[in-house]
Amino acid sequence: MALIESWYPPSREHWELIAYVWQFFPVFTAAQYFTDFYPQGKTSIDSKFNLPGKWAWFLMEIPGFLTVLYCMFTIPKQEGIDSLPWGNWTMAGIFTIHYLYRAILSPLVLNPSMSPIHPFVFCSAFMWQIMNGLSIGGWLAGYGPTTVHDWSGRLYEIEIGLVIWGWGLLANFFHDDDLREIRRAALRRQKATAEKENKPIDGVDKLYMMPKNGLFHYVLYAHYLCEWIEWSGFWLVGGWNCVPARSFLLNEISTMLPRAIQGRKWYIQKFGKEKVGNRKAVIPGLL
Repeated sequence: MALIESWYPPSREHWELIAYVWQFFPVFTAAQYFTDFYPQGKTSIDSKFNLPGKWAWFLMEIPGFLTVLYCMFTIPKQEGIDSLPWGNWTMAGIFTIHYLYRAILSPLVLNPSMSPIHPFVFCSAFMWQIMNGLSIGGWLAGYGPTTVHDWSGRLYEIEIGLVIWGWGLLANFFHDDDLREIRRAALRRQKATAEKENKPIDGVDKLYMMPKNGLFHYVLYAHYLCEWIEWSGFWLVGGWNCVPARSFLLNEISTMLPRAIQGRKWYIQKFGKEKVGNRKAVIPGLL
């Protein structure tokens, strides 16, 4: 039984409305250029309402791929579709792989620590994932391509898209791990000092240093850039007319770009202009 009748999963009419409205999300994210308020990560604030970083991240990121999968197991029954073609499952698979890493493995297993997250950020991200999941999930579950023929004429384009997606994901892993190593190394030093001097460990929840490997030589938010590359490949797999994949990429950029620009200002304030040097925020040599 549908959780929310005709909305979750959406009927075709409601999905068309969701996919259409979701294209205009960048209009709202433009407000980020006029404020430094973003109570998460480097710019998290002290608040009695703060949520533990790791579990908040897990809970606000996981609805996206669960929604996509839910749609794909329910909408075909509603629409009388016997089976979905391999292309639909391929896109759902790579979407799920990313979020298994991003929503589960990264916060709960790999990250040494995470700064607290304000409920405002948590609720915004949670709803973002639901909307994006419904947009993409509806398209993949039967409101987009429904036959093998829809995919078979685009094999070369799909292969290129998968390669771009794969390299973007691997680059994302690399640059994320470079950020983690900053805290892992600091934690190792603290443990060594604590054992030697019999002192408690300070922790690394709010420890930040300048990343320096890979694309971090050129930009401060290389992990953002790599994720955009990854989802560009995802869009190419779906085809240039795949509105949900296009909206996903553009909505991510519109959300993350102002944070990267503000983040570069934060790095300059904390470490100084000379230390930051010529490194841009997120696009080498440009921005």
